[in-house]
Amino acid sequence: MSVNVLVLTTYDESPFLNQQISALESRGLSVDTLTVSGHVSAEESRSVLDYLRFFPQVRREVRQGDYDLVHAHYGLTAPMALAQREVPVVLTLWGTDLEGPGGPVSRFCAPRCEEVVVMTEDMRRELGSDCTVLPFGIDLDLFRPEPTDAAKERVNWDPDEHHVLFPYPPERTVKNHPRAKQIVDAVDDRVDRPVNLQVVHGVDHERVPTYMNAADALLLTSEHEGSPTSVKEALACNLPVVATDVGDVRERLEGVDPSTVATSDAELVRGLEEGLERGERSNGRQAAREVSQREVVDRLLSIYGRAIDGRLTVEREPEATA
Repeated sequence: MSVNVLVLTTYDESPFLNQQISALESRGLSVDTLTVSGHVSAEESRSVLDYLRFFPQVRREVRQGDYDLVHAHYGLTAPMALAQREVPVVLTLWGTDLEGPGGPVSRFCAPRCEEVVVMTEDMRRELGSDCTVLPFGIDLDLFRPEPTDAAKERVNWDPDEHHVLFPYPPERTVKNHPRAKQIVDAVDDRVDRPVNLQVVHGVDHERVPTYMNAADALLLTSEHEGSPTSVKEALACNLPVVATDVGDVRERLEGVDPSTVATSDAELVRGLEEGLERGERSNGRQAAREVSQREVVDRLLSIYGRAIDGRLTVEREPEATA
């Protein structure tokens, strides 16, 4: 059967959300997206008025469209999804929507949705109501290992130096760029070759795998996360990861070598130093298969099926083999 989904989001430029939507469409679903209006920057969030204006927009869209389901992404879109009574609601919580001012909204709305998705087991425990743990998936056809030397040449990085990837805007305070710089500076004093912190953001998503394959390690110094996509993408490229113990990072990196989950700056320094000195790629791609886009979409379609009373048959697609 044909299934029509209305996606509600606060951030329609999210690569991982858009990849999920594309994957759903490739499986035969029709997906429309409605985004909360208003100006957003690193220093400024949307106003309460922006969210209030979203209520009639959603109700009007549902009335005019032929939707089977509303999928609300991020907790602050849940009240608008529930304000319409015509179709069932699936809610996906991203992580930060369980913290701060938005937390009570997410907790109030979650039990009133037909299905709720969270990124990690910690989020499930924190939410305290029925939900499914299902992080965003990654495209294993796009993110795959390539020769490191060739990738370094394509991005014009010195092959005789170490390159540590920090794939986030420095102004995003949650990512803690100053801490990443301190860690790299400390390691630079302890190894023979120069160590460069490569801040890469704002590039076309199709180019990100080249940077992953050119780098010698991914450094994540975040204060908190849900299920960081960059870590999963690094795994798919066999890029070693050195990360703080946030979100589902410890679960994702279990059995991956070389990689480090750290709870202190000293452990971050030691893990990065050891990884660079070994100079090896990781065995992360096998672990990444658990969160491949195909696997995640299969499970999401099952969730959709439950929400609309089983009127959706899930056909599994073959996975990438490399």
